[in-house]
Amino acid sequence: MLKKVSSAMVILVFVGFCLLAAVGLELAEYARRPVAPGAGDQVVAIARGQSMARTAAALERRGMIRDALKFRLLARFRGDDRRIQAGEYLLSGALAPREILEILVGGRVRHHRITIAEGLTVAQIADLVAAAGLTNAAAFQASATDPVALAAAGIAAESFEGYLFPETYFFTASDTPADMVAAMAARFRQVFRAEWEARAAGMNWTVHQVVTLASIIEKETGAPGERALISGVFHNRLRRGMRLESDPTVIYGIPDFDGNLTRRHLETLTAYNTYRIAGLPPGPIANPGAAAIEAALFPEETDALYFVSRNDGTHVFSETYTEHLKAVRRYQSGG
Repeated sequence: MLKKVSSAMVILVFVGFCLLAAVGLELAEYARRPVAPGAGDQVVAIARGQSMARTAAALERRGMIRDALKFRLLARFRGDDRRIQAGEYLLSGALAPREILEILVGGRVRHHRITIAEGLTVAQIADLVAAAGLTNAAAFQASATDPVALAAAGIAAESFEGYLFPETYFFTASDTPADMVAAMAARFRQVFRAEWEARAAGMNWTVHQVVTLASIIEKETGAPGERALISGVFHNRLRRGMRLESDPTVIYGIPDFDGNLTRRHLETLTAYNTYRIAGLPPGPIANPGAAAIEAALFPEETDALYFVSRNDGTHVFSETYTEHLKAVRRYQSGG
């Protein structure tokens, strides 16, 4: 009798082993076969704490895997069922199930490319970030005016305007508006190196003043080669106590500017109307790039006190007001 029981146990163990081997082979085959070779990418969002059952069902529903149960068994077999990471992913039915698991476990989340051009304002950057689907513009602007974050960054201002460095950034769906603002401000600190801080101190300028002038230079410059010369004009005017009379500063101080700058705008007193106020405005009017900051710190030596646009991105520079009026009549008045 004992011999018969032993034989049965051996048979059961053997059958069990065969079944496990068969399941293993089936899962191995399943793991390496995409459901739809050539399929395009889709965005898949995995919530924090989302179960493997829910994840597998969603992937099957969207045609990225076949048989959600096998996917769950594969994940369990690999020890991945509790290791998937939250985030936004680009996945496809052209990927084998094992590749999908590797992406989810490795946290290889989708990155959104955001390129900030020189001279954009905080409001314009907020619109760019919102257009990428990362947040809404109001939330970004709130983070860009957060007094706690400004104090932590060592910026004595009411806004990060001027300190969101223009560059290409890669953000994920899990990055908050505060994370994005912090990344841009951190890049500014990397670019505004110690030598520039020393130069500013030697000029008896604060970093904030330098960035403010750089932002005006950025908005006034159409031809990159003119940055240092435009800076030289502004430095000359500041030294002589002349108003800067910069149109971009006026525009910055106009709520909901419609694109038409009028004489009434130039005559209306605002904190940013450099036709009415002396010296620099209270802060930057845009976010300048490195070249504009360098121009603010190292102006070209010139006797010019005026410039006017030729309407082709370049300017005519004049030393006297009489010369300037002639240039204005030629290029701006049709005379």
